[in-house]
Amino acid sequence: MRSALRRTGVTIDRAHLIRGALAGTGGLLAAFSSLAVAELAAALVRPESSPVVAVGGALIDLTPTPVKDWAIRTFGTNDKVVLQAGIFAVLGLLATVLGLLAVRHRRSGALGVLAWGVIGAAVALGRPDSRSWADALPSLAGAFAGAAVLHALAGRLNAGTSAPGARGPDDRPDGRDRRGFLLTASAAAAASVGAGALGRGLVSSRRGGAATSRAAVVLPTPGSPAPVIDARAALRIPGASPFTTPSEDFYRVDTALVVPRIDAGAWRLKIRGKGVTTPLTLTLQDLLDGDLIERDITLTCVSNEVGGPYVGTARWTGVRLSDLLGRAGVEPPSLGGPADQLVARSVDGMTFGTPVEDVMDGRDAMLAVGMNGEPLPFEHGFPVRMVVPGLYGYVSACKWIEDLELTTFDAYDPYWVKRNWARRAPIKTQSRIDTPRPFARPAAGTVLIAGVAWAQQRGVDRVEVRVDDGPWRLADLASEHTTDTWRQWSLPWKATSGTHTLTVRATDRTGETQTGERARTVPDGATGWHSVVVMVT
Repeated sequence: MRSALRRTGVTIDRAHLIRGALAGTGGLLAAFSSLAVAELAAALVRPESSPVVAVGGALIDLTPTPVKDWAIRTFGTNDKVVLQAGIFAVLGLLATVLGLLAVRHRRSGALGVLAWGVIGAAVALGRPDSRSWADALPSLAGAFAGAAVLHALAGRLNAGTSAPGARGPDDRPDGRDRRGFLLTASAAAAASVGAGALGRGLVSSRRGGAATSRAAVVLPTPGSPAPVIDARAALRIPGASPFTTPSEDFYRVDTALVVPRIDAGAWRLKIRGKGVTTPLTLTLQDLLDGDLIERDITLTCVSNEVGGPYVGTARWTGVRLSDLLGRAGVEPPSLGGPADQLVARSVDGMTFGTPVEDVMDGRDAMLAVGMNGEPLPFEHGFPVRMVVPGLYGYVSACKWIEDLELTTFDAYDPYWVKRNWARRAPIKTQSRIDTPRPFARPAAGTVLIAGVAWAQQRGVDRVEVRVDDGPWRLADLASEHTTDTWRQWSLPWKATSGTHTLTVRATDRTGETQTGERARTVPDGATGWHSVVVMVT
């Protein structure tokens, strides 16, 4: 190799290549040690104080809304996995650079690691869900550990430790101690693996306790059960969405990098703020002992593109929000109440702003404790979440809720409103083709076109389907369960060979037909007709 390079006029010392590789490896090992110690410290403090979680959450907050929208469209519920992979990739690159720097400037490399620790600590303390100064400890502990490892490894590469006249076979006349480097690196790696394993064990134990508390929750029989779902409302159409979405298939869109695992016995909810004459602090048992209602409700995320998957129907069990607010002395604005916004806060720091009038106007707005007959899954808000029919989730569907504050829209902008989303967000009339799928290749003959349509709080009046540029044809509608749930629809189509475009639109019970004008999700939900292209053979 060296002779070939010499013929090109370039000379590279093999020893320098090895030294550079070892230096880069030392930087990566220092980063690994830093993360392992930080995760162990976070397990002792609280898992959400992990630097990866804190920095990841900060990056989500700082990401422009169009980029967030693109990430959700492109990666779906895997967007957080992609973000974490990106964080680790950048961290690995920076660690390699610091490792190379430490070979020539040992203290500078170690100080670089410490600087990143200080930044991580500052970010953790600045997060909305920060509890105390202790949230800075994981980042600082990890930084000191990483700096110490890098300082030690760089020292092995810069100066041998063998006594004069007693060099080993891996020592070099220039003082480099590769054997010492390998021994130190092995010890650091082993200690880091141990720290990481211990941290994971502690977190698993804590999560196991939360899982045990969830398993112990028994949902009482609701005093106001949901109506029986008629077979004419829940059609079994191959390829179409079932009327009730299984909990494991229900969409999840939120900013939490780590799903909060909350012990049911320790959970508390505060109701306070403007117009509250009797502040309340409630336990989960308080809610379970209350007057429970059970309702089938379709939820929709404002990030749902036309024809998108972020909509689903579940059977929710909970306590009416209007009853709880009434106990606290709250009056709606229409009756002279001073607060027009209900701000819900999650344990992860997320904030949602809901119109007070909407949760007290008679609709089945609730603090839900159950989903599809079981306690809420952790991913969907255990132990308690908000459910408000007719509003997009970003203004109503607070998961892992711990605080309700009565205030005004003029006084406070919640998380998404600060990012240019609308303050009030009623769900728009929409429809979707579930089958046939885009670019399907059905055989010529009768093909069943089917899907769902929704217009919560108004109800779906009719659904129409168009083939290519032909006339709109009325689809067959399943029976309406309630105005808060979607309706299935279907239309038999005599398909002929060739490429065809199928389009659907819905009309709600107010007489408004969904517009064909395309609009993106920002600021208050997407509009347009859903179309699919199929190739009939």
